[in-house]
Amino acid sequence: MGNCEENKHEKKKLEDYVRSIPDFPEEGIIFRDVTSILQDADGLRLAVDSMQALIEGTDADVIVGAESRGFIFGAPIAYNLHKPLVLVRKKGKLPCETVEQSYDLEYGSATVEMHKDSIQPGQKVVIVDDLIATGGTVEATAKLVEELGGQVVKIVFLMELAGLKGRERLADYDVASVICYEGK
Repeated sequence: MGNCEENKHEKKKLEDYVRSIPDFPEEGIIFRDVTSILQDADGLRLAVDSMQALIEGTDADVIVGAESRGFIFGAPIAYNLHKPLVLVRKKGKLPCETVEQSYDLEYGSATVEMHKDSIQPGQKVVIVDDLIATGGTVEATAKLVEELGGQVVKIVFLMELAGLKGRERLADYDVASVICYEGK
């Protein structure tokens, strides 16, 4: 049903660690809290292992983590796979020469950056983040990778809010999520 197409065995187990908070940040929204996974050692291990399993068999040179929770999950995956980790940050946070990409938010816009020398032409890249909602941040991240000559070979999320249609925005990419919620 819908865009949710993942391993049901892992899904149920990992979902047990997700705290769902109704009516936050506004009425009618169910907030899916990643901190409840992080603060449980078994939940954190299962999250990292499950995300890494989605990359299995993917030929990749670099792991890219999107600020900020993409760092949390990208770092252990990069470490386990013995790959470099590249950070995509909010504008103004990186000290060296950068490339930047702006994208629209519900109200306003945002800009993300990465170091100009962080991706080499032809490198195969896996992008990691905790959550896909509308897909704006990761779409901007993918454009940065491509601007530097990299090839996005996979995008992996811990959680997906299918009702916000972020997967459609990323239709040109191989996208996978561990947990998929049909709503928003």
